[in-house]
Amino acid sequence: MCRGLAALPSTCIERAKEMKVHLGQFLHKSKAIGDFDNLSPVKQDKVTKIAKPSAEDTLQGGQLFEKLLANKHGVAAFRAFLCSEFSEENIDFWLACEDYKNTKTSSKLMLKAQKIYDDFVKVQAPKEVNLDSLTRVIVTRNLTNPNNSCFQVAQERTYSLMEKDSFPRFLKSNAFFDLLKYI
Repeated sequence: MCRGLAALPSTCIERAKEMKVHLGQFLHKSKAIGDFDNLSPVKQDKVTKIAKPSAEDTLQGGQLFEKLLANKHGVAAFRAFLCSEFSEENIDFWLACEDYKNTKTSSKLMLKAQKIYDDFVKVQAPKEVNLDSLTRVIVTRNLTNPNNSCFQVAQERTYSLMEKDSFPRFLKSNAFFDLLKYI
């Protein structure tokens, strides 16, 4: 019955290897703690402010996530983290929407809108994002006459989900400490 590992797609094998690595890191002393000691005092101060924000920093909390998404290294590190959590569709959808908003010609707008819908919004899409039914209906209705804000509601919901759910975990991850090396 079992055809072995050769029958599995290569992406499944790669994911299994990644999970093995992450599990090994989890079972051993956290690399993040050791990395913190190796950081310069300036970077340690940045990490401390992120880990224990002041009242002023809390008011500006969303700005840190915005800055992360505005930086190509930040996006790459955050995407790698989301891949480790099997939720990279969120950042992929957000990036696709950003690209879509910058599209100028109506013919390209229509093609990109349909591709985004088919890849991320449609029920059972290959990279389906977690959207409530009302948001899905709004996006579907917007597709009848695509414009640059066609996916705005869905993009805002996904942004909020990443900011409130994934981003706090990212700040405690090895991917974040690896990103600090580039700052």
